[in-house]
Amino acid sequence: MQFSNIIGQQQVKQHLVEMVQQSRLSHALLFLGKEGSGALPLALAFAQYISLIPAKKNAAPAGPSLFGEVDTPAPQLPMPGTIDEIDSWMQQQPAYSKAAAFVHPDIHFSFPVIPRKSGDKPKSTDYITEWREFIKLSPYGNVFDWLQFIGAENKQGNITSEECGDIIHKLNLKSFESGFKTLVMWMPEYLGKEGNKLLKLIEEPPPDTLFILVAESEEQILPTILSRCQLVKIPLPLTEDITQALVERAGITADAAMQIAAIAEGNYHEALQLLQHNEEDWISLLSDWLKFTIRNMFAEQVKFVAEINDMGREKQKQMLLYFNHLLEQSIRLKIMGNQLAMPEKERDFAQRLNKIASVSQQQVIIEELDKAIYYIERNANAKMLFHALTIKLCHIIQEKTLFLTE
Repeated sequence: MQFSNIIGQQQVKQHLVEMVQQSRLSHALLFLGKEGSGALPLALAFAQYISLIPAKKNAAPAGPSLFGEVDTPAPQLPMPGTIDEIDSWMQQQPAYSKAAAFVHPDIHFSFPVIPRKSGDKPKSTDYITEWREFIKLSPYGNVFDWLQFIGAENKQGNITSEECGDIIHKLNLKSFESGFKTLVMWMPEYLGKEGNKLLKLIEEPPPDTLFILVAESEEQILPTILSRCQLVKIPLPLTEDITQALVERAGITADAAMQIAAIAEGNYHEALQLLQHNEEDWISLLSDWLKFTIRNMFAEQVKFVAEINDMGREKQKQMLLYFNHLLEQSIRLKIMGNQLAMPEKERDFAQRLNKIASVSQQQVIIEELDKAIYYIERNANAKMLFHALTIKLCHIIQEKTLFLTE
């Protein structure tokens, strides 16, 4: 994983590199970013960068180490100026192929796992082959994706006490090839009270050892571990960065990429999910739904809900996300008028939305759609949910004129 593989985040990348080059690196870093921000790919790229720094030599001049310590020889640090130069430097190192394939012996991984059978006490090493495949295929994936990838079904993932013991053992060994040992722990939120076993190791680590914790929710991390980490906040990528990435990596048109990026609202994982259903004609589907709702076409409403029920949870969620996006666009259109740049089909739909609902009504609909998305993610009964949502939509906009269709 190279820094150039990560969507946007130029300031964060530069900050991380400068911490290394200026010997200001903490022994424990917490990469905190919401789903789709790229916190895990950043951690993987940074761990790769650290692992490729040459080992310290006894003849090296004394000076501050990577972590600011002055009682040990200083490593020979690479000093290229730009991120692209850093990537180029990494490719020239002998161990690059191992780091890029996630098999470098001095980069260790920890992540939520499940027992393969009753009574098992699983560790991350039991799933290391699946993990390497997963992060190659889905570096922006979330925990749900990972647990489904390993066949967890309804099982809850955990970072176990046995895993903590394994971490302590591995990090107390000498490094094999690199000058540094690095542990990347993904989702420390899944680390229960047994995580306190790691406190002494984090507070007083062996020489040249780096912890990188990658999390989405600061509140769910053990306070004792949180207080020992240097926080690195990972913002969501800009819409422009996601648009560019979709055009370059998915080969779609700029208009389609812009539409998907706007709906995803900085979540690149969500953008990739939306891309799978990019060919869906959501506008026609939503037009029918509103027409059936406002005109009290009850038989058509029942048929529509049955069709939506058969679509599956992910498509249901994508449709509602797109509806929310169109509502937000219609509010912007009412305020900004023709100054707002948007695809023609969306503009037409937004104009028709503004004819049947005021801004306050549209805001209420957005709130109802957000609730519906929340329940869909938690396996709500789709038929009941969409029937209830249809009734709510009718009540919200019933005093307005019939929905205009082409």
